[in-house]
Amino acid sequence: MISGVGIDLVHIPRFERIARKWESRFLDRLFTEQEQKYCFRRADPYPSLAARFAAKEAFFKASRLSVVPWKDIEVMNSDEGRPFLLLHGLAREHHETSRIHLSLSHDGEYAAAQVIIEQPDLGASL
Repeated sequence: MISGVGIDLVHIPRFERIARKWESRFLDRLFTEQEQKYCFRRADPYPSLAARFAAKEAFFKASRLSVVPWKDIEVMNSDEGRPFLLLHGLAREHHETSRIHLSLSHDGEYAAAQVIIEQPDLGASL
């Protein structure tokens, strides 16, 4: 059963201006070391960083959690390149049994993410 849907859109040039202005103070607050390493391996890291930021915002909207630290929501990629969310701390506690779907996209000046959260249908097993 779907329990939440969230979507977010980020203007990449605006995100890049903020990231360059505040540098590590900004990035270290929002992203784990792994996320930053993944993005900064690219020639232009900002579309990937903006997409990850959008994913975290979309997760907040879908989960209705507002007091979770940004780095408790980690955007990772499978060996095939498929993005997924790895939850830590409070986010993980609230969604231990959830199935979370993530889609990322970036093109031109925009990055987008959509998160769908599914809860197990407890009535189906009865």
